[in-house]
Amino acid sequence: MYSIEHFQQLNKPESMILTQHSRKRFSQRGISIEDIQYVFKTGEIIEQYLEDWPVPSCLILGYSGERVLHVVASIDDEMIFLITAYPPSPEKWNSDWKTRKEENQ
Repeated sequence: MYSIEHFQQLNKPESMILTQHSRKRFSQRGISIEDIQYVFKTGEIIEQYLEDWPVPSCLILGYSGERVLHVVASIDDEMIFLITAYPPSPEKWNSDWKTRKEENQ
């Protein structure tokens, strides 16, 4: 199980691994590594995905300036793997950005 402190301890660009796909998505969404670092610095883990393979991951809620972001990441061997990041959709998330809306709403 992760804690936000795990991410804060490794919160530097040289400790972050991005796939080509995640780099493309970050670029499309206007999300920078600095945005991700700020989320790790000030955010909170709102979901844990312990069954993810090859290592567990988690969903972190944070802010970069006024912008709300969700970051999905994992840690393995002292490296952070950035899986995805996105601004949460008000159609899918309640106003606290922590709770998913019921699918039947």
